[in-house]
Amino acid sequence: MRTFDYSRADTLAQAIKDPGTPRSFLAGGTTLLDLVKLDVMQPALLTDINRLPLTNVERMSDGRLRIGTLVTNTDLAHHPLVKEHYPALSQAILAGASTALRNKATTGGNIMQRVRCGYFRDNFSPCNKREPGSGCSAIEGHNRSVHAVLGTSEQCIATHPSDMCVAMLAIGGAVTVQGPKGSREIPLADFHLLPGNTPWVEHALAANELITHVTLDAPIPGSRSYYLKLRDRHSYQFALASSAVIVSVSGGVIRQARVALGGVATKPWRALETEQALVGNAPSQALFARAAQAAFANAQPYSQNAYKIPLGQQAIVRSLRNALA
Repeated sequence: MRTFDYSRADTLAQAIKDPGTPRSFLAGGTTLLDLVKLDVMQPALLTDINRLPLTNVERMSDGRLRIGTLVTNTDLAHHPLVKEHYPALSQAILAGASTALRNKATTGGNIMQRVRCGYFRDNFSPCNKREPGSGCSAIEGHNRSVHAVLGTSEQCIATHPSDMCVAMLAIGGAVTVQGPKGSREIPLADFHLLPGNTPWVEHALAANELITHVTLDAPIPGSRSYYLKLRDRHSYQFALASSAVIVSVSGGVIRQARVALGGVATKPWRALETEQALVGNAPSQALFARAAQAAFANAQPYSQNAYKIPLGQQAIVRSLRNALA
C-alpha cells in the first residue's frame, strides 16, 4: 500500500475545505480500502467523515425523503419510512452484499462504489478506467457477468454494481453535494455518467465535493413497487440483471410507471421506452413482455453476455408481475 495523508473532519467545513490536493472521503470504506490495498486507487489525502452529523432519515413537508450520506445500508433498509413508502428500496438494499457489509456501508459510499470488472481490479490488465488510453480488456476477454449490454462504448463495458442506486433511480430524486464552491443538487438520473470516450469519469462530482444527502421524490399515491435481482447464487453476489418497478393502476389501466435496470448497463439504467409502452394500457403478461423488449432495442451484446438481453427482459416482466400481484 502506498503512503497517503490522513485527516479526520469534525465539521462539514473541515471536510470540504480545499486542501490544495484532491482528497478521497472515508466512511464505511467497504470498497475504498480494498481498492487502495490493490493499488487501484491511490489517494493522496484520505479524510475520515464518520463524525459528521449526516446520519438522519427524515420525511420532508412535501412528502419527499431526505437521507444523510452516512446512513448505513442496514439502517436505511429497515427504516420504517423506507419500508412503508419505498419498499422496493428496502428490497434492493437487502439484496446486496452481506449483513456485515451492509452494517458498515453507507448511502453515499454505495452511490460512489466502483465497478467490479476483474480487469479494473487486477491492476495489470489494460483498463481505460484505471489507466486512460490503455484499452478495454473485457471487450475481447471475459465479459459474462459484470459487463453490460446497454450504455457501453468502445472504451468500457463494465456494469455499475449498485442495487440501491437502481431502486433510487426508479423512485427519482437528487443528490445534494457540498464543496469548496458551495452546495448544489444533481438529479439522480444525471449523477452517474456513461463511459463514452472518458470512462474514467464516472460521476458528476467536482474535485473535493462531498455527497451530504440524497432526497427521494414523494411516493406515487396508490402505487406498488418491487425489486428483483437475478444472479448466479442467492447471496453475496452482484446482479446479472435486476429491475426496480413502481406502477400505479387506476380504472383498469396503468397510469404511471417507473422502471430501472441494474446488472445490464454501465450506469443505473432508466428504461424510459418500457415506461412509455406500459402507460395507458391494461396490465397483462403480453404487455409486460412487449414493454420489456423495448428496453433492449438498442442493446449491444458481447461474446459471453448476450444472455443478459432475455434475462433482463424477464427481470422486468417478473418484477411488474410481482408488483401487481
